[in-house]
Amino acid sequence: MKEHKPEVLELKSAYPATPKKLFEPLIVCFACNYCTYAGADYAGTARIQYPPNVIVIRHMCSGRYDPLEFLEALRLGADFVWHAGCHPGDCHFLTGNYKASRRFALLKKLCEQLGFNPERLILEWVSAAEGDRFASIVRKLLQKYEEIGPSPMKNFKEEL
Repeated sequence: MKEHKPEVLELKSAYPATPKKLFEPLIVCFACNYCTYAGADYAGTARIQYPPNVIVIRHMCSGRYDPLEFLEALRLGADFVWHAGCHPGDCHFLTGNYKASRRFALLKKLCEQLGFNPERLILEWVSAAEGDRFASIVRKLLQKYEEIGPSPMKNFKEEL
């Protein structure tokens, strides 16, 4: 992975080292600028309550994500990586979310081959007016965290 990519540097700086016995769930959300990022912003400005366990990294379009960014987030110990964008048919770049959906299916298969739990990769669409949906997805992922536990990469990272 190229270290000069600003998204990776943003991810590394936003993810502090976790104390050994204190695990806080971490959700990394790669958000489309026009829909999901605006939806997250709307959730904040509308004062919709949701846990602060999510780091939102903005991209111009969900079709422009580099799958290596998702793998890097998992490697750094993210409990969930959420691939988010405009609803199908609403992409500002016309076909970005369709490309993202196809890439995401391949990425889940790759993660399984690499030994990552594919349930840690999430694909959910959120529009700019769906701040409630954004908050609901964060809460749903934290409930799922209770079922599957912390990322095994958190332990691995501490052992290095």
